Order: sequence, then structure tokens, then C-alpha cells
Amino acid sequence: MNDPMPGMSLEHEALIQFLYLAPVGLVQADIDGAISMINPISAQLLMPLARGGDLSNLFAALESVAPDLRPMCAGYAPPSGTICDALQIPVNAAPHGKAQPMILSLTIVKLDHLRIMAVLSDVTQQVQRERQLRQSDAWLNAILTNITDYALIGLDAAGCVRGWNDSIGRVTGFSAADVIGKPFSMFSAPDATTEAGLLDRLHEADRNGWCMEEGTRQRADGSRFWGSALLAPLPDRDAAAPLVDAEGLKDAAYCLIIRDITDKREATQARQRAVFCDFLTGIGNRRAFFEQAELELKRSERVPRPTALVMFDLDHFKSVNDSHGHAGGDQVLCHFAAVLTAAFREVDIVARTGGEEFGVLMPSTDQAGALAGAERVLALVAAQPAMVDGVAVAYTVSAGIAILDGADDSLDPLMKRADQALYRAKNGGRNRTSCWSADPDAQHPR
Repeated sequence: MNDPMPGMSLEHEALIQFLYLAPVGLVQADIDGAISMINPISAQLLMPLARGGDLSNLFAALESVAPDLRPMCAGYAPPSGTICDALQIPVNAAPHGKAQPMILSLTIVKLDHLRIMAVLSDVTQQVQRERQLRQSDAWLNAILTNITDYALIGLDAAGCVRGWNDSIGRVTGFSAADVIGKPFSMFSAPDATTEAGLLDRLHEADRNGWCMEEGTRQRADGSRFWGSALLAPLPDRDAAAPLVDAEGLKDAAYCLIIRDITDKREATQARQRAVFCDFLTGIGNRRAFFEQAELELKRSERVPRPTALVMFDLDHFKSVNDSHGHAGGDQVLCHFAAVLTAAFREVDIVARTGGEEFGVLMPSTDQAGALAGAERVLALVAAQPAMVDGVAVAYTVSAGIAILDGADDSLDPLMKRADQALYRAKNGGRNRTSCWSADPDAQHPR
């Protein structure tokens, strides 16, 4: 072994050797993110993300995919400890020919009041396995929990209710006249599903043997509850058979079990918030957006329908931070997240995808519908300025819109087109929307 470098202690040399030989990415930085040591694996993982390949600051390198890190670390009060543990960060949309996006795992430990240590690794395959386990756990939970409190519903091949029984009335309040012959989407809140979404669930049940989801359900009187729906195809089914038996299951094609799990909603959503919610704004984070968007696009491949993506970016956001501080800028971001939540449907996928960038994926929506949604957001922002320490802060946003076409098989090209439209809106003067077109001259901002 070579002699230590002049002025370097044996302990320091040993630490550097450990950093370079470790099987995972390791980064030591100061509390503001300035990197003092980085090993080759970390450099390999971070280089594609850092603007201009600059690896001088950990937070800056990850800003585009994990905008929460800087405030998360700044807000960690203890003198030492784990700031985040195995935080999963989707790096990009799944490229052509790949089933899912690359996902990084990030753990940050506060060593003292001056230093942090970050551990990075590629966990793409591990996440896929965990997702399959979650689906299995959801199925078992639906079967084994509160088995006496459920609605058992028989469906035909098109997803329409075949018959009525007491369990349907007990859980949903609907009568036989209300439900027989109606699509099972009638048990969901109007803004929580689409007509194509009904067919998606049937296809997923056929392919996997079952389909499980939780969401807002609606009773006959219009009241809502948080319910789970387990859909499974039945053996020896004959979808053409008449509606005969009182139970509605004879010769049915599918069995649907709906349970009221309102009492478990808080615990379920707490777990989801920890994994899928943006640390600052409370809406979906980048991971939630990628996972849900990839699932939705796979559904549109099987059953073609228009799918719209709207990308938003706050105009001149740096000037907001300069004028009102980062805390004021955070309040503006939270205000805009609330506007997005109010402007779109429950079925739409709303998330913060970057620092001041947000995305909304709108299932079963054409360009006109997406444009109406984007302009609704711009109008709300103009009418309702953010309040920062009692002071009204006016701001504007720009939006880019792209529509899924038959040539796409992943999220990546759709996001690139939406980003191109967004840049065109920015270049056109900001505070406007732009729809992507193959003809650049046709992309007129509005």
C-alpha cells in the first residue's frame, strides 16, 4: 500500500478507501449539501441528474427529481440521526423497451451539526418485487378483514350488475331497481373513475385473476365512504345467461366485493403519505406520479382512449424566492398545489415532479378537455393570489399539453412533448398554455 498523502491522517485515508470500495454510493456533504467526498458509484448515479454534470452540491444534483431534500434536511432539528431512510426516487420515465423507470434509494444521516452522509443505490428491481407483495397483501386483507361486512355483487361480462341481494342494500343503500343492469362504476364517486376505467378493472381481473383497489364510493343517498373493491372472474362463466337468481351470481362473469373501510382510511392514507406524498405540498410526489402514470398508460394500450398530460411551471419563481425568501416560496408552492387539487378530478393524477414543476395526467381526456383544465388553473391562480405572512403574492404559471397517440408505449415521450409545449408557452410570454403539435408552427400558445 502506498504511503498516506502528506497531511492526511490514517483515519482519513481509511475513510476514503472505504468510500471508494463500498458496494453502494456514498456521499459526505456539509449541512447545506456541499459535497466533500463522493465515491464512484455515487458519481455514476448522480451524474445524469446533475445540471451540466456539476457534482459540487448533493441537493442541487438531485433537485430535478427530489426537490424536498433541502427543506427536509434543514428542518431536521436533532443534532444527529437519520433524516430519511431508503427514500425511493424515480429518476425518469420508463424508456422504450423497459417495464418501469429507474428508481434510486436514498438514505441521509446527519452526523453532526455540520455534516451529513448520503447512501445511494439502484433499487429498481427491488421496488418491482415490493409492489407485487403489496398487491398480494391487499388481496389477503380484503378477504380476511371484516369478512362479515361486505356487499357481494355479480357482474356480467360488460361489468353490469346481474342481480340484487341484501348485502348490496346494507352497504350501499341501493335497491334492486337502482342497480340491476347498471355498470359497477355506479358505486364510485362520479369524479373517481371513468367509463374506460371500468373496462380496465375487468381486463386486470382477467389477466391477474383479481383486481383490488381502494377509493371513494357512493351510496344511494349521495353520501360517500372509503371502500375497497375486490373484483375477480368466476369459473365456468356464461355472460349470455339471463338474470335469474336473487343472489345475482348464477352464471355471472365476475364477482365484486365492496367493503366499507372508512375506519381504516386514516391509517391507510398515513402509510401512503409517507411513501407517495410530496414532503412540502402534500400532493403526489414524483414516485407516485411515475407509478400511477405508467399504470394508466399501460391500460390505454389495452383499451385505446385519449390520455392527456399537462405540465405546469411557475413563472419567474426565483424572483418569488428572492422577494419573499425560501419560506415564502414554499407557501406559494403549497398554494399552487391546492389550486391543482381543486381544479382537477379525483381520477386525475396530480403531482409535484420537480422544484416548481407539477404534472397532471388526465385519463380519458382529449386536448380540448386538457386545455379547459389548464386554463381553469390559470384563471384560479389569477383570481386567488397566495398569502405569505398576511401579504398577497401574485404569481403566474405556464402550461404545456400533450396527448397520448398510438405510437407511444411509455411515459417518457409523452412527457418530452408536454415539456416542449411548456417551453413554447414560456417563450411565448408565460402565463399561458400551449398544446404540442408535430408541426412546430401549429403550437400556438393561448
